[in-house]
Amino acid sequence: MKNYDMRNIRNIAFLGASGAGKTTLIEQMLFDSKATTRVGKVEDGNTVMDFDAEEIAKGMSISLTIGNLTWKKNRINIIDTPGYADYLGESLTALSAVESVLLVANAAGGFEVGLEQAFGNIGKKEIVKGIVINRMDNEHADYDKVLDLIQENLEITFAPIHIPIGKENQFRGVVDLVKGKAFLNGELTDIPADMTDIVEEYRLKLMESVAETDDNLLEKYFEEGELSEEELALGVKNGIKNKKLIPVFACSAKTNVGIDALLDAIIEYLPSPAATPEVTIIEDEEEKKVVTSPDNDLIAYIFKSYSDPNLGDMAYVRVFSGTLKSGMEVRVPEKNGKDKIGGIYDIQGKNRSDSSELKAGEIGGLVKLKTARGLNSIIAPNLDCKFPTPILPSPVFWKSIKAANQSDEDKIGTALSKLLEEDPTINSTFDQETAQMVLSGQGEQQIGLIKKRLKSRFKVEADLYDPKIPYRETINGKSDVSYKHKKQSGGRGQFGNVSIRISAQPRGEGFKFINSIVGGVIPSKFIPAVEKGCRETLAKGIIAGYRVVDVCCDLYFGSYHDVDSSELAFKIAASQALKIGFNQAKPILLEPIHEIEIIIPNEYMGDVMGDLSTRRGKIMGMEQKGKKQILKAQLPLSELYGYFTSLKSLTQGRGRFIQDFSHFEKVPDDIALKVIEAFKSDDE
Repeated sequence: MKNYDMRNIRNIAFLGASGAGKTTLIEQMLFDSKATTRVGKVEDGNTVMDFDAEEIAKGMSISLTIGNLTWKKNRINIIDTPGYADYLGESLTALSAVESVLLVANAAGGFEVGLEQAFGNIGKKEIVKGIVINRMDNEHADYDKVLDLIQENLEITFAPIHIPIGKENQFRGVVDLVKGKAFLNGELTDIPADMTDIVEEYRLKLMESVAETDDNLLEKYFEEGELSEEELALGVKNGIKNKKLIPVFACSAKTNVGIDALLDAIIEYLPSPAATPEVTIIEDEEEKKVVTSPDNDLIAYIFKSYSDPNLGDMAYVRVFSGTLKSGMEVRVPEKNGKDKIGGIYDIQGKNRSDSSELKAGEIGGLVKLKTARGLNSIIAPNLDCKFPTPILPSPVFWKSIKAANQSDEDKIGTALSKLLEEDPTINSTFDQETAQMVLSGQGEQQIGLIKKRLKSRFKVEADLYDPKIPYRETINGKSDVSYKHKKQSGGRGQFGNVSIRISAQPRGEGFKFINSIVGGVIPSKFIPAVEKGCRETLAKGIIAGYRVVDVCCDLYFGSYHDVDSSELAFKIAASQALKIGFNQAKPILLEPIHEIEIIIPNEYMGDVMGDLSTRRGKIMGMEQKGKKQILKAQLPLSELYGYFTSLKSLTQGRGRFIQDFSHFEKVPDDIALKVIEAFKSDDE
């Protein structure tokens, strides 16, 4: 791979709704720049970016993919990301590797859910944003309507750089408002005469937007009523670089109209790594900005890793400073370890070609890393810094997973760990109480894909189930019980006699054991066995098989036998006494309650609140934010497990929520009875 000066590199991630045409757009860009020799089609399963078997089968992107092209002696590194909400993690990790994001909108789709989510995912991240209105050739394509809907719903001001010439099947080019020229048939030419008035109207709006980004330009605009072409061009570039302007472009990837103009605009208006020469790192637990340069110490970041039986382990890396060379020894601060750089590759979808090095500003692939994985920093051995830990969304969907047969039980753990390294928004935890491996993530498709890839990549069969709820048991009353364990079967017998007062502890206080024995009625050497018998019984549960919490056991009396008493006898006596006394002390079940924050458009408020009430949800408050409502509520975990699908259906995919564990609360009697009965029937 040829090395490029940082000023001649553009790193761009493409985000947007599934179906907006991101992959098709990139495919056309690759072809027009002669990076490829044919234009692949998503429906034919032969595009450069969608090469995974599942992507081909579904006709949609599932994982982020990287590619590159050369345009007018500049290198454009491209990251294609999925538009489906389940694969949110792919978009979030892509943002860490680029200076610019182009959000692709469907000209005939209006304000699509995926586009709204893409804007939401970027949030307030300090990154250059632009919009490409694609599919201008489609029936009902409407450039102005799409922009109006985006502006209305997101309350963001845009700066159209390209406006369309014609629409639907008459779409034949774009006007560059900065240059005052038209792109028709791949050539820069005069603006069509019938567009003079509309171009002037748009150009004045652009001037106003540009002037508002700079005090000097604003003063000039007020005095003279316009900006020169040079002032406008420089103002646009600076406004975009400083994140004060969101440029808008128009094209049709399908008919290859406006693609050359878009490539020109990327080079002309979007910033290079040299234009943003600082990167934020963590050093001594504090954020710090460092200047990036090919001549400085190595600072690089792996934003994606994946494992494929055919392609092997691959890591996508962005070099921010220094030069990465094969054979280099590097530090991996997140693992507190070292690594050695093996092969370095130039990546074009699934294809790779050898590269001798990657310099600051460049993106490529690494193989044969032993320590470094996705979201890990790679730095020079003499440095002590790392990249900030990315903020990832909390889980909204859960499934337990289990090997389908005994032969796969030994293999599923290793295979799962490799797959989970690829998507940091999926978590895997083993719940000791329910003895289940629980996967949590962003949606049903995302978790289902793990099951499919276990089989396709690692030949491991697995099944998915609804996770068990980790209830707790406790009491609302008190009891006083005595139990004598006595067994004689020839030879030495067993004898242990205990009297225990059982009472409730304040919620969250846990288990408390009190030794109130006086006068040696139970020798001190047997007291630990009594406590152990209580603890083991509490851990196993009494009425429904769930851990008992917030209980106090006060051992106040008992008796022993000089010969037959033993630690085991007192342990058994304590266990039986606790079981009897627990049932006498008004036992109850507790369930986990989660705090949730639901973000929904205003028009769905009534339906969502109604649905929450049917799920035993408690509304804790609400807040208006633009055209959205932020609803704060508490919801039992048993209801939360299915809430993702319900909210998606109620809001046509536009609602989302975040959640976190809050506390345990009493289970309603009718539900508790069913849980207890189910435990008894399983135990028989």
